[in-house]
Amino acid sequence: MKLLENDRIKLRALEPSDLSILYKWENDTEQWEVGNALSPYSKYTLNNYIEESGYDIYQSKQQRLVIEDKATSQAVGAIDMYAFDPHNSHAAIGIIIDPSAREKKYATEALELLSSYALGFLHLNQLYAYVPMSNEKSVALFEKNGFIITGKLLQWIHTRNGKQDVYLMQKLSSY
Repeated sequence: MKLLENDRIKLRALEPSDLSILYKWENDTEQWEVGNALSPYSKYTLNNYIEESGYDIYQSKQQRLVIEDKATSQAVGAIDMYAFDPHNSHAAIGIIIDPSAREKKYATEALELLSSYALGFLHLNQLYAYVPMSNEKSVALFEKNGFIITGKLLQWIHTRNGKQDVYLMQKLSSY
């Protein structure tokens, strides 16, 4: 089996042809509450991001990979490593799945592949994620993939419903 793919999906680098779908995902205001976006992104800004995304994770300290369905060659989501710290050997993870592709196990498979890549190939010691406590599906996704709840951050994100607590979830390398 190849490093960044299984029978159904592959994780691949961003391509210029991803601009439209990236524009859709990044400007989905429903996602802003769990991310860091505070305003819309222009196509110009996202095009520059795509052009610069080819840099090595050690240089850019982040890496976004598109989750592509191999049968249809369609982008169904993206998975990110960010806040990459090579000295302390860890990175944060974020996942976005297109609304039309949710509940189809894409996130589970992408998280499995990225975990193997990051912990096994890049030799990171750990991956972590901040997961809203109210997002039971995301908590279950990370737990299913070997992440454990190691902390609780109070009033960590501000949403339309007020301040929300998040879990700090970590996965330590077994390699």
